Amino acid sequence: MKDLISIIDVKKHVGETVKIGAWLADKSGKGKLQFLQLRDGTAFFQAVVFKPNMIEKFGEEAGTAKFDEIKHLSQETSVYVTGVVKEDARSKFGYELDVTDLEVIGHSHDYPITPKEHGVEFLLDNRHLWLRSKRQMAIMQIRNAIIYASYDFFDKNGFIKFDSPILSGNAAENTTELFETDYFGNPAFLSQSGQLYLEAGAMALGRVFDFGPVFRAEKSKTRRHLTEFWMMDAEYPFVTHDESLDIQEAYVKHMIQGVLDNAAYALETLERDISKLQKYVDTPFMRVSYDDAIDLLQAHENDEDTDYEHVEHGDDFGSPHETWLSNFYGVPTFVVNYPASFKAFYMRPVPGNPERVLCADLLAPEGYGEIIGGSERETDYEVLLQKIVDFGLDPKDYEWYLELRKFGSVPHAGFGLGLERMVTFVAGTEHIREAIPFPRMINRIHP
Repeated sequence: MKDLISIIDVKKHVGETVKIGAWLADKSGKGKLQFLQLRDGTAFFQAVVFKPNMIEKFGEEAGTAKFDEIKHLSQETSVYVTGVVKEDARSKFGYELDVTDLEVIGHSHDYPITPKEHGVEFLLDNRHLWLRSKRQMAIMQIRNAIIYASYDFFDKNGFIKFDSPILSGNAAENTTELFETDYFGNPAFLSQSGQLYLEAGAMALGRVFDFGPVFRAEKSKTRRHLTEFWMMDAEYPFVTHDESLDIQEAYVKHMIQGVLDNAAYALETLERDISKLQKYVDTPFMRVSYDDAIDLLQAHENDEDTDYEHVEHGDDFGSPHETWLSNFYGVPTFVVNYPASFKAFYMRPVPGNPERVLCADLLAPEGYGEIIGGSERETDYEVLLQKIVDFGLDPKDYEWYLELRKFGSVPHAGFGLGLERMVTFVAGTEHIREAIPFPRMINRIHP
């Protein structure tokens, strides 16, 4: 018999006797049979205990005692299970284990999340245990596959990992969305983006990216918002806005393909339509200008199947507008060249049209909204200085950032992707709170 194996790997051991470390997720049976639903973090599957097999191996008295012990195991008891792997077409997993022995590692009593319906608030209060469920395990596996694919993409495309600080003395975007803290008598803020620091990295190292937690004090309760989430930011010199869009599209497709390749069991568990995901990989993303998008929305606002409010040129989109646009095209859609009036100060204007900036939001279809925001950055020192003043920011806080334009400024661009929004989109789940192990929202900081 070999060392411990994972449930996800049992297909490699059909007909063999194996040993698995697992937890008992559920149990049923009658008479001489017990059906154990096991999980080990890689997958769930069934182990079958037949009383005569226990008696044959251990003798009448010991075998009966072993079977009775198994019969009375409680939910989430940890065990070592030994048995023979068999294919089983009736099983959704495709395999099951004929148990020859079971050893209890740690008992579990009065586990609060039973195999019945529970309210979301109760589950969030018990998030440390809710993570053990089949659905949450699958979502975390998809999250892991997306992270792995991100590092793989950037490594293959010549990017260097560049760690931006989490504590910052200035804002990257909207100062009203910052969490302020005392930093030895001076004000400091939890980072809302690593982008400004990444620009310094790009001027030193070329293509760079960072991946870490960021914080937004936006008082939003929508299914798309968290106050703490993980952001992947990338920055690259000598790249135009259109070239940046090419990189973003390739990156998103690489992440989706990574999940298809490495988290197929998780997608199946969530009953995700993988034909849609494959379509997003195989089909070019759409690119539409902000003004054309406004015209399109206005042209369809009276259609029977629309539920968004009227929108004018110069207005920002709401979630219903984003949902309709991405569903109209059926694939992830870049909306480019938004009004400068509601975009960040560092974005470069469209040549010949200072009211629009060279930026893009990538909208995911199926109602998932914005997953990427990016732009070409302003490279002129004087223009950027004036933008900082116009936005009501203190130029002294941005002296180091402005200096990047004084010593060999070059065209450069970049983007940021919200990991949890990407996870929610690829997993096909409804609420972003399930896309992170311990969600932080305006009404929740425990557990």
